[in-house]
Amino acid sequence: MTTHHAPGPLDAASRPAQPAHTGPGEPDPVRSLAGPGAPGALYAGPGPSGDTAAGSASGTGDSPAQGSGGPGTAAPPGGDPVKALMHRHRELCARAVDPLEIAAALEAHGMTDRTAAHFRHRDVFSLAEEMYARVPRHSSDRSAPPASAHAAPEPVAGAAAAGPSRLLTLVLLPALPGALCAGLLAGLAQAPPGRARTLAVVAGVLAVLSAVQLCLRHGPLRSPRPAGVAVRLATLWLLGYAVLGDGLLDAAVRGGPDRLWPVDTATALGLALAMWPAVLCARLFTGGARRRLARSRGLGEFAAATRPLLLASLTCYLAALAGLLGLAGAALGAPPALGGAGALGALLLLARLLLVHGHRATPTVALATAAGVELAVLCSVLASRLPGCGFLAVPAETLIEVCGAEAVPTLACAVAAFALLGRAVPALSRASAHTDPGTR
Repeated sequence: MTTHHAPGPLDAASRPAQPAHTGPGEPDPVRSLAGPGAPGALYAGPGPSGDTAAGSASGTGDSPAQGSGGPGTAAPPGGDPVKALMHRHRELCARAVDPLEIAAALEAHGMTDRTAAHFRHRDVFSLAEEMYARVPRHSSDRSAPPASAHAAPEPVAGAAAAGPSRLLTLVLLPALPGALCAGLLAGLAQAPPGRARTLAVVAGVLAVLSAVQLCLRHGPLRSPRPAGVAVRLATLWLLGYAVLGDGLLDAAVRGGPDRLWPVDTATALGLALAMWPAVLCARLFTGGARRRLARSRGLGEFAAATRPLLLASLTCYLAALAGLLGLAGAALGAPPALGGAGALGALLLLARLLLVHGHRATPTVALATAAGVELAVLCSVLASRLPGCGFLAVPAETLIEVCGAEAVPTLACAVAAFALLGRAVPALSRASAHTDPGTR
């Protein structure tokens, strides 16, 4: 049975006048997106692209989609730039379940509304709608009603089993690091000093880190690809410095350490407890972004709705982190490092959100830079004890004398977090960041 592409608003949107031509020496966005070997990629003559839609969408239900995949598929004839673009992205068009999925992938490949004009469309979304409509479907697909972005999702088989899984990933696992850390601190308060106490500290720290790793492997903070070695080392250093670094740096400036320096247990407990709000805020952002992705009618509309959601999620996490740090300080009778721990929490959450949504380079650089600054300050103070190297400690000693040792991690993590926020806002407000990882 032959199907035809019915005329409608989509065809009207594909009839704008001649697209703007690129200047001499400028890269042609149409050629780069449609592929250098795709015939018709540079054709922009008059005539609606919908006139060729019927021919491109014809075929039997048992035959594979023309230009939708398979090695050896012949390139489409010239004269239709949209068909050339579909040939370039035939696998994406074949597996797409919604036009926004195609639009997000085109956006990830560098397509803009200005580039879409070369394909006789006013924006990327209308071009994606035509590409989605022109892909032939199997007979079983054509018999089903078209999916609507505003339609309520149908019940999925096994949804009853999702309840315990959601309870595990959103409640039980995120609460485990804080519970283990609280138990470790309570046990150390009663344990006598000695080798047994040292072994208990090592075992407790490993248990807390293992619980954190479980939270990062399941639930909203799970990354599609494992974090690199640089990310892990930088994160461990930043967490260790938040607990041990201020006391060590202060002792080093005073000529020590000649004995065990104080440990910031309140910061350790507050950060461990903050794993729960981190998971919930990540879930809030990811779920809200996907709902907006289903309701949006364009990439610009989606970006405008997603930016305040990201900022609101980060604000909620920082408020929860400040409250938990204050609670931990009151319980342990020691004031936590609010500035340093807050900046570190913001940095770690933004870095993890970028990793979750497919961005690796920027969070790696930000985490490594913050860890490198803390390490450089500590090494400069220790190296100043060498003959003739006293000048190395002057910047660190001046900063610590004015603002205290807490200023070092606060400045290092805050600057990195602000830089990462400037990158995360545009990156996480792109529709391509919230689609299937295979389309990014």
